[in-house]
Amino acid sequence: MTTEPREARLKRLAMRSMRRGIKEMDLILIAYSDARLATMSDAELDAYDALLSENDQDLYQWVSGQQEAPDPLRPMIADIRAVALDVEGGVGLRG
Repeated sequence: MTTEPREARLKRLAMRSMRRGIKEMDLILIAYSDARLATMSDAELDAYDALLSENDQDLYQWVSGQQEAPDPLRPMIADIRAVALDVEGGVGLRG
């Protein structure tokens, strides 16, 4: 459990979403953070924070469907993919 104020945490996670190693993940995670962060529970924010520690190349392969995501990450990866594909032009994905 974090003692970080919620607003500060949301800002930090949004910033981490846009400062990735590859541009595709910047685009995908910016769209996801804009769409979902504000409504996430503390547990969901914990899971997203942990997901942001994953390697960008792995994240991109999971989100794009090139490889299966690890079991604990599959629901969030599926949601990230759905948001990315919902954005006009399938932001960061060829879907």
